[in-house]
Amino acid sequence: MPTAFTRAIASLRGQRKDELCPIHPPAFQRVVGRLARISAFVILCAVLLAARGPADGPIGPTSPYKVLPPIVRGNLALFPLVAAQSRDTSQLLTLDEGVRTGQVTVTEEGYERGLVRPGQYVAPRGGAQVNTLVLTNNSSRPLVLLAGEIVTGGKQDRIVGADRIVPPDSGPIDLGVFCVEPGRWVGSSMSFSPMAAQMAQPSVRTPAMAAQNQVQVWDSVRAANGRIAASLSAAPSPDGRTPDFGDSLVAHPAVIPPTTSYAKVFGSAPVEKAVSQYGGLSAEHEILRQLKEKGALGVVVEINGQVVWADAFASTDLLSRYWPKLMHSYVAQAITSGNLGGAADLPAAQDFISNLEGGREVVETDPGIFRRSDVTGDNYRVFELTSLIAKPPFVVHLAKMPQ
Repeated sequence: MPTAFTRAIASLRGQRKDELCPIHPPAFQRVVGRLARISAFVILCAVLLAARGPADGPIGPTSPYKVLPPIVRGNLALFPLVAAQSRDTSQLLTLDEGVRTGQVTVTEEGYERGLVRPGQYVAPRGGAQVNTLVLTNNSSRPLVLLAGEIVTGGKQDRIVGADRIVPPDSGPIDLGVFCVEPGRWVGSSMSFSPMAAQMAQPSVRTPAMAAQNQVQVWDSVRAANGRIAASLSAAPSPDGRTPDFGDSLVAHPAVIPPTTSYAKVFGSAPVEKAVSQYGGLSAEHEILRQLKEKGALGVVVEINGQVVWADAFASTDLLSRYWPKLMHSYVAQAITSGNLGGAADLPAAQDFISNLEGGREVVETDPGIFRRSDVTGDNYRVFELTSLIAKPPFVVHLAKMPQ
């Protein structure tokens, strides 16, 4: 009489109960082995699903960073970021280093004529474009570009639109940029140079990186220029009225140069004097010394007790090489934010950098060169640049901004 087990075996084999035949030992062993393999597969799937988490769970990088007590200057608080691991970044070349040595050139599109590397002649292409420059890396090192780096010259001053890595001995390549000088489209020279010790402040970097929108970048430039003018002067205008700078294109001529250029405004003597109130060059060096002592890889930035940005690098060395630009950008943001009070908040800074995952991730890859990811979370964005040239690959730069 068939048992429950043999009935189950028969069902698996597609037999009816009345057709059930005795199972011979070899066939029985094959069936049992098949059942065992099926059970093992089901268990393995369950383990993998448990490790992966729910299908709609967070995606993006897991934070390796710990926040240390802040270094405070006025309304600006810089929280050092440390991690268990750093990378060798000595082979990476920065834009400032490359241009200074002549190994990296940046020109308007259509003007990259002549020898761009030994033995290669590049014919000029079409005319200049607002959101495109042409870059050539003639060095033997990978070149790192950070979103927000300012290049001045050509027909308009621009900022780099996104983090990227340019391989050695390569070019000319199209470089995505945003104009930070609304109104000008003339130039005596079609070449560019990086603005010394300057990167666009977070409020200007955000629309370039997150929105990738030229109009929003221009709006943020106008707002920053207007706020810096307002913060530097409350003197009456020539007609006796107290000026309302607001988002005006042109600052009060008695305060800063009458220009629409973000680079020229924030490089002007009055603004440099305002920057010096945060300690100037000596504070920049002292803060960097403290960051090096702590082995910091980056900082979380708070202004008036509110988190506004975070930058993290693969090594203390790379942070050090970018520090003059970064410090200037943080101070510019602090000046244009006003002194509204609010104490530095260590738990808020740690919470900000601890959560790097989100519900949506967009990844762009230049195979074998770099991977750039954009993670959208709950009221924040995380941008991560990974070098694929390095073996094994590693994260070169991470930026996080609230939204």
